[in-house]
Amino acid sequence: MMWGTALACRNALRLEIIVPLYVYEIVAESEEGGETFEVLQSYNDPPLTHHPDSGLPVRRVLTTATVTGRWADSKSAALLSDKNLSAKGFTKYVNMGNGKYEKQAGKGPDVISRE
Repeated sequence: MMWGTALACRNALRLEIIVPLYVYEIVAESEEGGETFEVLQSYNDPPLTHHPDSGLPVRRVLTTATVTGRWADSKSAALLSDKNLSAKGFTKYVNMGNGKYEKQAGKGPDVISRE
């Protein structure tokens, strides 16, 4: 019983953390896009039909997904830093042009070329 309760709590916590951010726009009389705003909603919540404050009609806008947590851009930058790549045994080269690559991190020759 205790394990099931702990698992349910962990899953509930996970659902609270992974909540999508939806973008809505106010439907203008001219049918063109109006002012936009963002709302954190559960996957199970129905889409909004009216602005929560003004009551004006709204529609959900299709946008690209926002990645957070483990796969966020800020996390990727740290994982791909020169220091971290070297620590993990990788070598990083940067294209200097004309077929030459200069070492930025790791072990190996300082310069390699396509000649």
